[in-house]
Amino acid sequence: MRLVILDDYALASEWAAKYICNRIIQFNPGPDNYFTLGLPTGSTPLGCYKKLIEYHKRGDLSFKYVKTFNMDEYVGLPRDHPESYHSYMWNNFFKHIDIDPNNAHILDGNAADLQDECEEFEREIKEAGGIELFVGGIGPDGHIAFNEPGSSLVSRTRLKTLAMDTILANAKYFDGDLAKVPTMALTVGVGTVMDAKEVMILITGAHKAFALYKAIEEGVNHMWTVSAFQQHPRTIFVCDEDATLELRVKTVKYFKGLMHVHNKLVDPLHSMKKN
Repeated sequence: MRLVILDDYALASEWAAKYICNRIIQFNPGPDNYFTLGLPTGSTPLGCYKKLIEYHKRGDLSFKYVKTFNMDEYVGLPRDHPESYHSYMWNNFFKHIDIDPNNAHILDGNAADLQDECEEFEREIKEAGGIELFVGGIGPDGHIAFNEPGSSLVSRTRLKTLAMDTILANAKYFDGDLAKVPTMALTVGVGTVMDAKEVMILITGAHKAFALYKAIEEGVNHMWTVSAFQQHPRTIFVCDEDATLELRVKTVKYFKGLMHVHNKLVDPLHSMKKN
């Protein structure tokens, strides 16, 4: 497990985007060798997506041979609704890059058989060879995707009823009207994300500080589902200074020291190369 601490949200977003860019370039994807990328929604990854779009537009990065799998989608919300995760991904990322729409996989919250939709999503991931890098964000209560407190740490893609805290938090996207907020969602499971070869979790802001503390300084706990990634062989937590407010001083110093050593060997902020 690594904790990468940057000064602010902008630098954390840039570091994450450069890391993703490097991983894709080093993978050297092609027609018979697609890079598979798991992606989140929400406010945290927006800065990272903007940077990836920037790298693509200046010719440093292509998504032609990349397959993406999104974490979640609301149930019952029309696909073209401005707050659906389909709309989010296309408006904030996909329409600005050269990805083949057939390679951008997002769960269908309006499928006739939601259970079958979840099982098919797991099959598609398996057929793609598994996820090379799964990027995620978390909620203030430490949930990843819609794996809210109490979720099984070996869960797979499934239908979930949303907690009231999540519904209240999401109301701001629906004119503050709780009646408009979906109460169910399809989500990858913690086990689905754990199966990825590498996981990168983005955690920024003081309101996520306690969740980061629970994620890395205490034991694995199903009430804080992000803590499961302590046990993943390749997890990187990328955060800003504000998110470290609840961490012990020695924890912050330790990981900042590792960053110094690591960055001398390979710094995602400086090692990006053109195709």
